[in-house]
Amino acid sequence: MALLLLVFLLCGCGGATASSTPASGPAAAAPTIATTAAKNGAVVVTLASTASGAAIYYTVDGSLPTTSSMQYFAPFLVASNLTVRAIAVAPGSAPSAVASQTFAANIPSGTVVWSDEFNPSVVSNRPNPATWTYDTGNSGFGNQELETYCGFASAAAPCDAAKPNAVIGVDGKLHIAARQPSPGVYTSARLKSQGLFSFQYGRIEARMRLPEGPGMWPAFWLLGNNIAAIDWPASGEIDVMEHIDGNNPQNEGFDWVQGTVHGAGLNSGLQYHPAGFSAADWHNYGMLWTKGQIQFYVDQPSNVYATFTPTTQTGKWPFDDGPQFILLNLAIGGKWPGPPNATTVFPSELLVDYVRIFAN
Repeated sequence: MALLLLVFLLCGCGGATASSTPASGPAAAAPTIATTAAKNGAVVVTLASTASGAAIYYTVDGSLPTTSSMQYFAPFLVASNLTVRAIAVAPGSAPSAVASQTFAANIPSGTVVWSDEFNPSVVSNRPNPATWTYDTGNSGFGNQELETYCGFASAAAPCDAAKPNAVIGVDGKLHIAARQPSPGVYTSARLKSQGLFSFQYGRIEARMRLPEGPGMWPAFWLLGNNIAAIDWPASGEIDVMEHIDGNNPQNEGFDWVQGTVHGAGLNSGLQYHPAGFSAADWHNYGMLWTKGQIQFYVDQPSNVYATFTPTTQTGKWPFDDGPQFILLNLAIGGKWPGPPNATTVFPSELLVDYVRIFAN
């Protein structure tokens, strides 16, 4: 697909500084703004500083950045007409000059601006390491989950490099496998783009086929880039799709998925369960994200089943505070689905055909 022309303007803003912190030494070096192509004129922006221990703060509305602005944690997608302005703040130094770059790609609404199609490589079936890293271990992850999450081709027991839990198959699908290598021992995978890729606003969609059965807990979700700085739930969590089945008392005799938003004092979710719906079939699970509003849909963006705004929810709305990163995982057990039982099939797989982001 041909890329649209990206027109940009780089402004050094010679010597201007902006910060709510008083100067305490020579100014830090201004951060650099680098871009890599995404799709159809969109770019992924990376900010960097040569100053030791520097934090970078930035804006995307053209306003002067200060230490109260968004803090930079990871590369982020730019798919609309905007200006990035950034400063570096380092210990013992005055805030830097402002680095600035304006993007005017004029991308039509509904255009694919980023995707992972999970196409197999001739040399590797590994999910793209430039996009995906992994949570690992068996800490329960705050949910009393039972699995050990394994990195790609990990050989650390109980993981098995010969039976990886996350691979791209020759069918062009991401396979996330829940396994039971021995009684009471479970392995799976949780992929995340944390520190590698993030975005704010737009439409995100994944085409998926979900495993059914007691104890299976597949999810497609987002967390705020700032989670390392302010922790969960203040950073915000958007669950585009979660599914449980089997022995959970909330299973009311019909198949369903759920979309949920979490923040400080904010915990709201709604189920999707039309007649005849089966999570074991292929479906598109998506979110429409604009300032002050999140909507969830299944199959088509016109099929919205849940809408959340700061005026309709209690608690703090964190979803306009900065970009979020993507997670795909298949948990086993936990306090929501309950444990597997004798009817649970191992291995079970979450299949993902693609993840795509579209311009608003």
